[in-house]
Amino acid sequence: MIDSFKNLEVITFPEIANITFRKIEKSYLKVILINLSLLFLVLFALLFVADYINFFELQYTFLRFYISLSFVYLIVVFIKIIGLKKRKYAVREKDISYKKGLFFKSLTTVPFNRIQHVEIDQGPIARFFNLASLSVFTAGDSSDDLKISGLLKEDAQQIKEYISNQIDE
Repeated sequence: MIDSFKNLEVITFPEIANITFRKIEKSYLKVILINLSLLFLVLFALLFVADYINFFELQYTFLRFYISLSFVYLIVVFIKIIGLKKRKYAVREKDISYKKGLFFKSLTTVPFNRIQHVEIDQGPIARFFNLASLSVFTAGDSSDDLKISGLLKEDAQQIKEYISNQIDE
């Protein structure tokens, strides 16, 4: 009986490079830039209020703050533009994969048999561009295990239905 146990070594692995990944919609860059611009607009407004009430009581300090904040904004915009090209997803017969990252690259693959439910989210700016985010949840975790933002709403719905059908089978 004990001799029937086998634990064979795995020598060949599936090639992840052979997966055909699809790019995120280019119009998602507009959503990112609008959200980013709104955030920095609030930061500039707070800086302006602090400058107006002379919070630090220094004349030239605020000029450095304005220049620094503008420089940070431009760097973040540049990183977001390049980073969007690195966001890709793939839906296969038994799993869904998502890769992203400019400096810190990540590839997440979730098999359908582990998925509990799938959600589609749409913020007001994304809704204007007919874009949505697809969130995949697995058992035992309260947060989403995989979130793909920047999909066309129709594509997100089709992927959700496909995953739901795979889960039900």
